[in-house]
Amino acid sequence: MDEALLLDLLNTTPVLDDGQHDLLAEDGPGWLTSHDQPASKDELRALTAARDALQAVVRGTEEAAVLAPFVEDVRQRAGVDSSGVVWHLDLPEGRTAAARAVLAWDAVRVSSPGRLRPCANPDCRLFLIDHSKPNSARWCSMAVCGNRMKARRHYQRTRGER
Repeated sequence: MDEALLLDLLNTTPVLDDGQHDLLAEDGPGWLTSHDQPASKDELRALTAARDALQAVVRGTEEAAVLAPFVEDVRQRAGVDSSGVVWHLDLPEGRTAAARAVLAWDAVRVSSPGRLRPCANPDCRLFLIDHSKPNSARWCSMAVCGNRMKARRHYQRTRGER
């Protein structure tokens, strides 16, 4: 499954100390290559559009139907090898990474409903896939966003007690 590809893609618009960044705009070909995807202009254009659509769907501001163009013409075909039936994915040229990301989103949606979500820190633009048993993870990173949010709440509580 391309779960890592999906999460890495969703997290290509982080907010750093100097503001929001777009890792695909900064080095899209490098990002594609590091994820073993073809690094063409068409791939990058489709992937950027898929990322924006996926982020909106996960945040709940768009319906899943906006993802349809990225999986158009995707086919799965059966083959046989020494171990039995194997499935091959035929992906459209120029949209392979985008199609993989959307298919990964759907696999996570089906296998782990409600576990892919944006970080609960309103200042953060990252996403997480909650693998905890109680499905209670709220932050992309407990060490960063979780700590910031807890410190913020503590400050507000203690400031209000004065």
